[in-house]
Amino acid sequence: MLDERDDIAVYDASEEENEREAQRHQMRKERAQKMQMEKQRSMKRQRYILLGSGLAVILVLLIMMVAKHINKKDPKDISANAVSQQTEIQTDTAAQETETQESWSYEAHKTDKTEKFPKSVVSSRGVLIDVDSGDILAAKGVHKRIVPASMTKILTVLVAAEHITPEQLDDKVEITIDITDYSYRNDCSNTGYEVGEKVTVRDLFYGTILPSGADSAVALATYVAGSHEKFVDMMNEKLEEMGLSETTHFTNCVGLYDEDHYSTPYDMAMIIKAATDNEWVREVMSTHTYTTSKTKQHKDGITISNWFLRRIEDKDTHGEVLCAKTGFVAQSGSCAASLASDKNGKEYICVTAGSTSSWRCIYDHVELYDKYLPE
Repeated sequence: MLDERDDIAVYDASEEENEREAQRHQMRKERAQKMQMEKQRSMKRQRYILLGSGLAVILVLLIMMVAKHINKKDPKDISANAVSQQTEIQTDTAAQETETQESWSYEAHKTDKTEKFPKSVVSSRGVLIDVDSGDILAAKGVHKRIVPASMTKILTVLVAAEHITPEQLDDKVEITIDITDYSYRNDCSNTGYEVGEKVTVRDLFYGTILPSGADSAVALATYVAGSHEKFVDMMNEKLEEMGLSETTHFTNCVGLYDEDHYSTPYDMAMIIKAATDNEWVREVMSTHTYTTSKTKQHKDGITISNWFLRRIEDKDTHGEVLCAKTGFVAQSGSCAASLASDKNGKEYICVTAGSTSSWRCIYDHVELYDKYLPE
């Protein structure tokens, strides 16, 4: 027979087991409920995903239907605004294409009639071109590299002219010590301006060409571009626009010698052609004598001359030399680019380099014009 204490112990153990079983049951129930709730949430998420996917598919189908409808739409139903926008785009594009095409399209070419320079011509390089036909009448090293010297200034005035308005010709530019120092330091030709002198832009053009003034050229370049260096960049951009950048490159606007400052007779002929096509530049380059505006420093102005034009004007060229620009540095010899017309008004371009003197350079042009221009 069990002791009463044993009965109590057995009862207590049984009671504890029942409690533990009840707890385990409750835990299993709670886990089952959690699993059921998680399953329900998962199913909801799947429904939402399916619903979203369905909506996306429907949206894509709607877009495709609308696009298909638009593509089939009669061109007459296009809105006036759309037509206007399309027209503007086409007009702008055409204008850009026209501008590019018209920017520079001239070229010259040798023919089976192109001759070598006569032996009487001293210049080592050069070309003579019939402007109207583009025929090269005579040539000597036409595509050979030359040092252009102050013929460079033809491009200087052309680029400047293309970036100012006629009203700006009366603007005044102060000659700074940097401008005069550049000129004197490099032993350049000068117009004769003084530091602090206020000069019109118009006078700078004439001063750049007629006396080949470095002071005028640098002042003009600085006025147009803000600095000499930026202006030279503009000059090389112009060469690229003309299709000459592979054979001509400039490092300054004056024509100082530099290994990277070079051209060819052909390219210089293209440059003077472009320059004389510009009405203002043609006027400057055709002027024989000019007096600058009166200033405080020069009360009567400064009288300057294009000595090439003045010296050749009485020579027999079977016509008239209309425009010209000379150049000289030790590495180039005497050189020049000129535009002439025969007695019927037909124009010709002559470029020579490597002559022995300024006068001999002039006579080389006389020889070429006299031989090839009709009597």
